[in-house]
Amino acid sequence: MGYTGSKDIETMRTKPKFIQITQAGVTESHVHDVNVTKEAPNYRMS
Repeated sequence: MGYTGSKDIETMRTKPKFIQITQAGVTESHVHDVNVTKEAPNYRMS
């Protein structure tokens, strides 16, 4: 709940807040300096 800013489950369920971020923000929020030997099927960078 820390990521959403909700104090409890009920608040997260009844008053969700969605934000939109750019592709640059998505790229920057991914893990840095990790060598991946095989890409996960559900995780794409582009």
